[in-house]
Amino acid sequence: MNIHEYQAKEIFAKYGVPTPRGIIAHSVEEAVENAKKLGGNIWVVKAQIHAGGRGLGGGVKLAKSIEEVEKLAGEILGMTLVTHQTGPEGKLVQKVYIEEGADIQDELYLSVVLDRAKEMPIIMASTEGGMDIETVAEETPEKIIKVAVDPAIGFQGFHGRELVFGLGITDKNEQKNMIQFASKLYKLYMDNDAEMIEINPLIKTGAGEFLALDGKMGFDDSALFRHPDIEAMRDISEEDPDEREASQYGLSYIALDGEIGCMVNGAGLAMGTMDTINYMGGTPANFLDVGGTANAQTVAKGFEIILKNPNVKAIFVNIFGGIVRCDRIANGILEATKMVDVNVPVVVRLDGTNAPEAAEILRNANIENIITATDLGDGAKKAVEAAKGGK
Repeated sequence: MNIHEYQAKEIFAKYGVPTPRGIIAHSVEEAVENAKKLGGNIWVVKAQIHAGGRGLGGGVKLAKSIEEVEKLAGEILGMTLVTHQTGPEGKLVQKVYIEEGADIQDELYLSVVLDRAKEMPIIMASTEGGMDIETVAEETPEKIIKVAVDPAIGFQGFHGRELVFGLGITDKNEQKNMIQFASKLYKLYMDNDAEMIEINPLIKTGAGEFLALDGKMGFDDSALFRHPDIEAMRDISEEDPDEREASQYGLSYIALDGEIGCMVNGAGLAMGTMDTINYMGGTPANFLDVGGTANAQTVAKGFEIILKNPNVKAIFVNIFGGIVRCDRIANGILEATKMVDVNVPVVVRLDGTNAPEAAEILRNANIENIITATDLGDGAKKAVEAAKGGK
């Protein structure tokens, strides 16, 4: 689950992580009123969507008068903001964050993410703040510092020193401020079952203090039951409606740009299936993991969600029967085709417990658009051929 920048900064404030003052607005009138409440003579009008790159997309603007706040808020609210993370379709801006101006002396990058290889969180930092971190990683990877923190001992002084020395911070007061900042951010990450916290840019002011000028946070969905206050921050309008519907049925669904729908049990098998489709010359239209308890209802819902995509020309069902026997899955597929009008070819590969019986069930069903496959490669090849109009 992701949240907006203004929500992330509300959580930052609870942990003493410094940020500029700001107020959320849902209309131009609110934006103007909020600017007046904040006072000063410089404000930043920020589009609030669940995506990075808002500044480059035209969603973050500097205003030097109340009239400019009004003008910019009017331009940004209601716009479809396209960034490198939204895809070409972009996202509708429904709220803006009005933030006070800041004395920016330097811009850094700071994040806390999970390093799956090390099996622990890492604090990642760079002197190249304000830039796309993926670009920095590709072009100048030596400018990215990674400090792994073992949760068994937590954030310690030596982690902080490694961080400030790596960033080239030499002033004693600034070193202290940065170490305190990173320590609070790590605690926030661990306390709230976060998957990612990113601040880009983290600014240094003329007084040597550090402020989170931006804030991006994502959380582990499976741990939200422990954090009802964070779950209440969920903005359903920012989520893909098909992905949201799939989650209600215990399905993990992510829409992609291809023409072959995929229905698989297990995330690893799903990734392997998509790779094999690509290898065979096709492109997957989605990632769909039906989990280990596939039945007629979940398979039917899977078909329904996949077929909402008009680009789908064929569906590849690739199920390994372990906990659920293959013959039950085969019967579930047949039942699902009665519940949902499946109007494209469906290639089915079932392996595992009772796979021969499952193959027999599908053959005897004599349904024209169901094509059986012997293995993963055969299934992917047949799915690609079916999508191209062959059998």
